[in-house]
Amino acid sequence: MNRSSDGFYPDYEAGAGTVSGASWGAIFAGAAAAAALSTILVLLGIGLGFSAVSPWAGEGVSAKGLGISAIVWLAATQIVASGLGGYIAGRLRVKWAALHGDEVYFRDTAHGFLAWCVATLVTATLVAGSVSGLVGGGLHAGAQAVGGAAGSLTQAAGTDTERYGYFVDSLFRDGRPAAVSDDAVRGDVTRIFAQSLANGQLSAEDRSYLAQLVAQRTDLTQADAERRVDDVYARTQKAIADAKLKAQQAADAAAKAAAWTSLWMFVALLAGAFFASLAATFGGRRRDAVEYVEVETYAAVSVPPVR
Repeated sequence: MNRSSDGFYPDYEAGAGTVSGASWGAIFAGAAAAAALSTILVLLGIGLGFSAVSPWAGEGVSAKGLGISAIVWLAATQIVASGLGGYIAGRLRVKWAALHGDEVYFRDTAHGFLAWCVATLVTATLVAGSVSGLVGGGLHAGAQAVGGAAGSLTQAAGTDTERYGYFVDSLFRDGRPAAVSDDAVRGDVTRIFAQSLANGQLSAEDRSYLAQLVAQRTDLTQADAERRVDDVYARTQKAIADAKLKAQQAADAAAKAAAWTSLWMFVALLAGAFFASLAATFGGRRRDAVEYVEVETYAAVSVPPVR
């Protein structure tokens, strides 16, 4: 349908200015198409991603490559699905009477944007729970790893009923430790290490007592036993510090990955909104360009039978 020189559509029906400018039937139709196509493409992307990942080291796509591919696929999904939904919303909307061409253009754009909004809300309702669960689970696991690295030896000391075993053991210490089983000695040493690591240092009394235990079960002198205790305790501290550092690095990497994923999802959604609005204007112009064919009806004429 062509516009006049002043920008109006003169062949629209008059008197329709009180009708709402939103064709909700067309909007929901476009949103349904966009949501359905988006779901199909997301499932296809998940299948392709799993097929590209290999459990064997050095095979399949890397984690970085998989992340980049997922972002590109998400953006392409948004563009294709939103564009289709916007085009359908613009093509199926009703014609508006006696409107300037700029207003028609705005309403077409609004129809595509509203179709994208409805489709995004529907899709977000379906997948927001699972995505937040994955991200939150990763961050929670990282936080647990940081706390668990420091408390691993403390947990090894025993159950909650033996939390004060270190202090109970100190009641029965003497100048020369009694000969007991290896299991009993290991439990005593573990409790001393757990308490000392929690405090951040090994007291002189505990150091001397541990050296006596080591000298009693080895051929080392008291001085050599003390040096061994210092060496083992230092290595234990280093192992815990390394574990905490790795856990913190893992948590930091997970947080950065979640942040970049959110940012790129934001960009992909913006691209979807833009292409939905653009496709709606194209669909609306195609809708207005449709020429209706007038079908002439003829009255039936009865012809007497020939005899």
